[in-house]
Amino acid sequence: MNETNTELREGLAAAAVLLGKARHVVVFTGAGISAESGIPTFRDPLTGLWARYDPETLETPRAFREDAALVWGWYLWRRMKVAQALPNAAHKTIATLGTTQREVTVITQNIDDLHERAGSSDVIHLHGSLDIPKCFACHRIPTDESWNTDIAAEGVRVEPPRCERCKGKLRPGIVWFGEDLPSRAWKRALATAKSCDLLLSIGTSGLVYPAAEIPREALRNGASVIHINPAPVTQLGVNEYAIAGTAGQCMPLLASLAGV
Repeated sequence: MNETNTELREGLAAAAVLLGKARHVVVFTGAGISAESGIPTFRDPLTGLWARYDPETLETPRAFREDAALVWGWYLWRRMKVAQALPNAAHKTIATLGTTQREVTVITQNIDDLHERAGSSDVIHLHGSLDIPKCFACHRIPTDESWNTDIAAEGVRVEPPRCERCKGKLRPGIVWFGEDLPSRAWKRALATAKSCDLLLSIGTSGLVYPAAEIPREALRNGASVIHINPAPVTQLGVNEYAIAGTAGQCMPLLASLAGV
């Protein structure tokens, strides 16, 4: 067994002890867990029709005002990529944790529905969801499904549907660059982080604020935090642990060692 495998197994064994004792677990996930299911991250180069665009220029209110059809087309393409993806072993293991006697809450920075499709029922979406649009003008969420057109539509520009109330253009119900996190989700995420005794931070760099405050809030309130990420976390505080590996590799092993 090489040194890397030894470190991984030792880290998983220590984490399994904490998971086995935990009564309230928060699972905090980022883009890395969805990338293992084939969903591109913002760091991945775009392909095809979208290769000439920078995601950060499309995910803004200004971009929508200037070319709503371009942004809605980008949104449809992203929904198509999510629809083609399947929950991976990490998503499924997290859902299994939720069926045990311990309380499990998922807080995700991801805008896909892979946690829900894997079976997780208590999921807080800090950055919104690709499946829930809202009106750009009045911010209302549509009550019917008339907006839900073919998500595999081809072409860069697609005119967005209209709001049933004010006839404004529907926009993706996700947090764009420069926008605040949804207050209800943020308050609930903070309260949950404060009350847990173990937080698993999976597939996230911990550099995107304010979401990165969630693990820190858990630590401040006495919880242990375990980071699972291919890039190891090197600066660790008290009650903070790191496992260098992919979510799909580590989560099933961790659950098995903990007897889940």
